[in-house]
Amino acid sequence: MSAVISTKRIEMNSFKNTDFADRLRASANAKKAMVEKIRAQPGVNDPAFAEREAARQAIRIARDARAAERKAALAAQQAAAEAERASREASEALEAAEQTAREVALEAERKASRDARYAARKARKR
Repeated sequence: MSAVISTKRIEMNSFKNTDFADRLRASANAKKAMVEKIRAQPGVNDPAFAEREAARQAIRIARDARAAERKAALAAQQAAAEAERASREASEALEAAEQTAREVALEAERKASRDARYAARKARKR
């Protein structure tokens, strides 16, 4: 059985009967084809190249403008949120001050009432 497997391997390896020189020629031809393909492309002085470059520049400018617009919108949103927070803190501070004033007034009222009862009790004892 092992002889059959080794025979298949030989047959598979010998599918293309190429020697080293054939492989070198194929490699050289592929490299030449790649070089020719690159040379066939238009150069920097080509009007189509200038047109593509101008289009890329316009896209770049538009992208930068959109980024600046997003940045400005984010800054405005953050400023609005900061103003809202400051306003909320100010109203909370005002409400706390009013609550403290009410508590002080209520305590003063309770003290006055307590003092009046105490004075009335003292007046009855005399």
